[in-house]
Amino acid sequence: MSFKVVFLSIYFNHHQKPLSDALYRLTGGSFRFVETQLMGEFRKKLGYVETERPDYVVRALTRQEQEALCKTVEEADVVLMGHAPEFMLRDRIRSGKIIFRYSERPLKTGNDPLKYLPRLIRWHGFNPPGSRIYMMCASAYTPLDYAKFGLFRNRCYKFGYFPEFCPFREEDLAEQKKGEPARILWAGRYIDWKHPESVLYLAEKLRDAGISFRIDMIGSGEMEEQLKARIGEKHLSDHVRMLGSMTPAEVRKHMAGASVFLSSSDRQEGWGTVLNEAMNAGCAVVASHAAGGAPFLIRHGENGMLFESGSWDGMAGAVLRLLKDRDRCAEIGMNAYRTIEELWNADVAADRFLRLVEAVGAGGDTPFTDGPCSKAEVLRDDW
Repeated sequence: MSFKVVFLSIYFNHHQKPLSDALYRLTGGSFRFVETQLMGEFRKKLGYVETERPDYVVRALTRQEQEALCKTVEEADVVLMGHAPEFMLRDRIRSGKIIFRYSERPLKTGNDPLKYLPRLIRWHGFNPPGSRIYMMCASAYTPLDYAKFGLFRNRCYKFGYFPEFCPFREEDLAEQKKGEPARILWAGRYIDWKHPESVLYLAEKLRDAGISFRIDMIGSGEMEEQLKARIGEKHLSDHVRMLGSMTPAEVRKHMAGASVFLSSSDRQEGWGTVLNEAMNAGCAVVASHAAGGAPFLIRHGENGMLFESGSWDGMAGAVLRLLKDRDRCAEIGMNAYRTIEELWNADVAADRFLRLVEAVGAGGDTPFTDGPCSKAEVLRDDW
């Protein structure tokens, strides 16, 4: 398609590269990624990778450099706006041209009454009435949060993050996941809202039920010593291993050998790309319903399992059912793999995004009924 596409965001990283590569290819090179910040050391410690910057990446870190790109932004056929200075959209909004914002849920910690009015004024100022601004949702709860401010009603579309797809032979994946004990994986930072403590509760339940299992935990963080102490106190060292931090590639190797992947985060998890990656590796994912990506990616009981956020009994019950029926666990894992292979990947998302742009530009709406770029309805976040 001959669209000129500009993607405004912060730093270019490994999570954005697959989608950006696909957009560059599909537009015949008429694509620019504009990064407006440098990646901080904090993100690097979390495993974010500074990939080689392709020719389509333009760095604009100062106000002067960003002002110089406003004409490029205004003249593009479409702009995909992540987190970047709002003034860069000023001329485009005045011209009445199409803009697609790209956002996780903005109210990750709830709707603070003291912040409501300032947000209402600011966000409506950024999105004036009558403007052609739409929302690409990087969380199933993005429409809900913005609806509380009267924004983007009937203008929200499913999107998300699209880490690199790794192809496997299904037979090879299935072979890696066989045998005893059953392997379970948790990966992330050891911080309160990711709830790594839930893994130890699960381990006690599985041990007491007489299940043969091993749980590997990958990560680091402020709760690490607390978790190690509790493993000792609960005599779980034969079942739970804390493996420390690893590169994204190393984590994916562990995913390929795991039958079950756990996602225990609460509503502060904007998306959770480990969900995509674990499904790509054929894991039966057991995920908190509050993680932003879970309701988009997972069809409960078909390609994964959802449980009520914070209900460790719910999580344990789902894992127990899977481990008591390893054939069903394997089937769910293969369905997860196919979900990423066939639908929730960067190539499909980029192609569908350009088709959505074409449809909206012609005065229509999305032609898709499921998956990336289909309509994202308001989804309540109570179980």
